[in-house]
Amino acid sequence: MDIDSPFTMVVLIVAISVGAGVFNNWIKMRQGASVNADQEQELTRLRKDVVTLTERVRVLETLVTDDDHKLRAQIDSLK
Repeated sequence: MDIDSPFTMVVLIVAISVGAGVFNNWIKMRQGASVNADQEQELTRLRKDVVTLTERVRVLETLVTDDDHKLRAQIDSLK
């Protein structure tokens, strides 16, 4: 096989390009593993925030929709 052959040059260029693409994807996957752990922590924090906010919305809905008498009675019972 002669290195000066156009066929050989094309094969080498394609092989180098494919190898570089595989190496690039491998590097991205390794970096993605550490990002996924950070994303999991952020997702857990956001889920806790959603639960907290949902409870606050329930309380606000209760304040808005209940009769004044029920609300006053509850406030008075807390005193």
